[in-house]
Amino acid sequence: MLKLVDFTKVYPNGKVGADHITLDIHSGDIFAFIGPNGAGKTTTIKCIVGIHPITSGDILVDNVSIKTDPIAVKKMIAYIPDNPDIYSALTGIQYINLISDIYNVKVQERKELTEKYAKLFGLFDDLTKPISSYSHGMKQKLVIISSLVHRPKLLVMDEPFVGLDPKASFELKEIMREFCKNGGAIFFSTHVLDVAEKLCNKVAIIKNGKIIKCGTMTEIKKDKSLEEVFLETEDNA
Repeated sequence: MLKLVDFTKVYPNGKVGADHITLDIHSGDIFAFIGPNGAGKTTTIKCIVGIHPITSGDILVDNVSIKTDPIAVKKMIAYIPDNPDIYSALTGIQYINLISDIYNVKVQERKELTEKYAKLFGLFDDLTKPISSYSHGMKQKLVIISSLVHRPKLLVMDEPFVGLDPKASFELKEIMREFCKNGGAIFFSTHVLDVAEKLCNKVAIIKNGKIIKCGTMTEIKKDKSLEEVFLETEDNA
């Protein structure tokens, strides 16, 4: 579903954000991407979703290259950023309809999915209110709902649990499991290692733009916790 092939990102100032990364995420995978601050997680994610151009290598979604056909790639993915910086002048439902229009979601389908997920996250009664009145957590819920309404093949998430209350976090984890059970794939960064350990079947650890460990959760953990493995990579790197 998602392939990073010898992918490198170098910024104009010469800083290397991602250094020859190769990863393979399949349908059904919930793939955790973890590392310390400044390791290259957000750089990689922004290149996957087409916000930043890549320097060399390639990124493919369902065998379509972000370099040669970025529009086709963006039609297949949904991006949930770490900071939900969205149009504050709109109401919640106006924002969902804007995203639905961009992705050509039929009116009845968007209505059904909006109602389903908004009620699940306790946001349904707030959809007619302006986004400027929303808390950070409410904005995060709105971004999640709008990303699910157009039924993407791939979810790319940067710290998706930040700002969510415990119930919303639980519901999001259930949605993620259901999404991948139905053939989707998820690639997400997180600092909440116990969530990654319980939720994900695969994991990669990045530091200084390089992948230092990658494999199934069982392979990476062995007889340790993910937190212990992560701290060991910090000590040894």
